Amino acid sequence: MAVVFGPGQLIKPVWFDWRNRKHAILETTYIWSDLKGSARRLHFSVRGEGALYELTYDTTDQTWELSALEGT
Repeated sequence: MAVVFGPGQLIKPVWFDWRNRKHAILETTYIWSDLKGSARRLHFSVRGEGALYELTYDTTDQTWELSALEGT
């Protein structure tokens, strides 16, 4: 996962590795947050080549997860 942090609280995903392939993020279409227990999570709906992905960042343990995929 490659991400640009800053300025301020800006977080911009740039690319991620999935199934041994680098997936470039062409556009972030939507960002929202929720709580899982006491952990704040940030969700990024992003567009890559031929697919839409939902990436989730857990701010407590600073981990990323591919939460959803539409298309291939």
